[in-house]
Amino acid sequence: MSDQGVERARAAYWRKNLRLLVGLLAVWFGCSFGLGILLVEPLDRIHVGGFPLGFWFAQQGSIYIFIVLILVYARRMDRVDAEYARDAARERADGPPDGTR
Repeated sequence: MSDQGVERARAAYWRKNLRLLVGLLAVWFGCSFGLGILLVEPLDRIHVGGFPLGFWFAQQGSIYIFIVLILVYARRMDRVDAEYARDAARERADGPPDGTR
């Protein structure tokens, strides 16, 4: 793989990584800030285990959501890593673009 190809693959890999991170952090922010702060009063009308749902989201929900998002990130990055490893292996098998080895 040429140096430009390696750099392009590296840049694409990090674009996918950052896009995934931003999306997951936006979900976490929306859940923790939106459900735990902005929508706490309507959610407090619903009770779960004797506690108002708004309180539960503020205290526990955002932590559980964060753990789920970590698992989602790990699974998605496993797929991205496998995709780029497969592409790199294919490039190594094909040899350099000019045909020299």
